[in-house]
Amino acid sequence: MDMKKLMMTALMAVVAICVDSQNIQLHYDFGRNLYSNEEADRQKVTATLEQFKSDDWGSWYYFFDIDLTSKATRSIYTEISREVKLGKESPFAAHVEYNGGLWHAPAIGNGSYQQAGLAGVAYNGHNADFSKTWSVQALYKQFFKSYEGSRSYASFQLTGAWGLNFLAGKLTFSGFIDLWRGEKGGNYADNEQGHGMLVLLTEPQLWYNVNKHLSIGTEVEISNNFIINYYSDKTFFVNPTLAVKWNL
Repeated sequence: MDMKKLMMTALMAVVAICVDSQNIQLHYDFGRNLYSNEEADRQKVTATLEQFKSDDWGSWYYFFDIDLTSKATRSIYTEISREVKLGKESPFAAHVEYNGGLWHAPAIGNGSYQQAGLAGVAYNGHNADFSKTWSVQALYKQFFKSYEGSRSYASFQLTGAWGLNFLAGKLTFSGFIDLWRGEKGGNYADNEQGHGMLVLLTEPQLWYNVNKHLSIGTEVEISNNFIINYYSDKTFFVNPTLAVKWNL
């Protein structure tokens, strides 16, 4: 199966899985306007399909980011996690997760994101009416050899996630912050295989909820050592979006 057919199959699978998803988001990204050299090839539009679902055992969460251009689907990236409560009333849960996806770059060809599996413990909480929710996760992270130049190695990840509804539910402030150990090598500019680095990624979102289905707002991707940059020594980037969200 060629990459185009594989992308289409993956996209159809995403749509099928997310029929009952919590929300669908569409983001217009201003990154390539702000960093015309370092992010000249950054996508302008990202569609996100997201779901959180709790059950008697714990919860499922997953999202799919689909980066789009005027000519093609640039990439599909997913994170899928499962939590199992450690006790009926306990705020602690066992957490397992998969990260991975596919990308297409006209100048380079086709490939995959470096896949990773994660396992650890989460501490989750909320207030009485669930208008405030939070989660803190400490995870072992195993990267797998996924493409030429990558290698398998052990790492860790610390994650925080939050959700806050205020002004009678008209505004929602939500997001996550991840900190993990990465390695420079393969497709990194300095190609120092095995050289460790700390990677920071956070994506706070602010939404105005027009009604129970429609929200408009913004997401700001703030990162350090996350974006591959061949043009300079710059590692810190701030990429805002203008977005709409449909809550199902």
